[in-house]
Amino acid sequence: MIDAPAPDSYRDLIETALAEDVGSGDITVAALLTEPVRARGAITAKEEGVIAGLPVAMETFRQLDPDVTFETRVADGDAVRPGTVVLRMEGDARGLLSAERTALNLLQRLSGIASLTARYVAEVKGTRARVYDTRKTAPAHRTLDKYAVACGGGTNHRIGLFDQVLLKENHFAAARTVGIRGFDTVIRHVKEHTPAGTYIGVEVEDMGQFHLAMETPADMILLDDFTLTETKLAVEIRDGWPGDHRPELESSGGITLENIAAVAATGVDRISVGALTHSVKGLDLSMEIDIA
Repeated sequence: MIDAPAPDSYRDLIETALAEDVGSGDITVAALLTEPVRARGAITAKEEGVIAGLPVAMETFRQLDPDVTFETRVADGDAVRPGTVVLRMEGDARGLLSAERTALNLLQRLSGIASLTARYVAEVKGTRARVYDTRKTAPAHRTLDKYAVACGGGTNHRIGLFDQVLLKENHFAAARTVGIRGFDTVIRHVKEHTPAGTYIGVEVEDMGQFHLAMETPADMILLDDFTLTETKLAVEIRDGWPGDHRPELESSGGITLENIAAVAATGVDRISVGALTHSVKGLDLSMEIDIA
């Protein structure tokens, strides 16, 4: 089982989401139920996919009914088919009804990310390439979005701007404004001015920049929009590079389910796919409630 994020990392997010939906109170439920009514609920998959976010969904119900109980039928990271019951719960019908939409929204989004990631991962099976996410996540949802990627078998890129360096075109432009010139010079400067052991990645846009990056202590070279021919050549150069320096090579830009297998076949180590989290189609899930 994949370790879920600590509840403290998403509890406030759920509180905000519930406040957005419930507001001053669920007037429909209030008109129907003036006293506690014991009820059972079940969330069921309506299409094939991979589940992610069960602890998040449970915390959502728990915030409106601290006494609600659960029975999980699958675990995060499990594949499901239409008709699979993924979660059963029992509690006050008022809490189940009012939390339903928010819980489903979160569970569907995260399961959609995991499901799409699993499809990409399946396409690179048998190669050395790993599928990575990006920082193109929904604001304030990054921890959960990246957790969902892991549930789908993907690998997390840097979490934010604080844990790894990734030099891109605009960084090199900014460096020139303060007199730091030369592609390789900028990389060495950053290496010298970040804590020891910091992972250094650099984006290159052509073979000229790639050769310059290979001469530096960069840990990873991101091949931005390289053709398959260029990517294969870059891998061959890296694999035959004299000495012990072997930076990881990552392909990025225009990666789709239709072309990722061909990209992986070039021998790159990493393939980053922004679509995993920026173009999410939620997994179709439904919830039904019965009186206990």
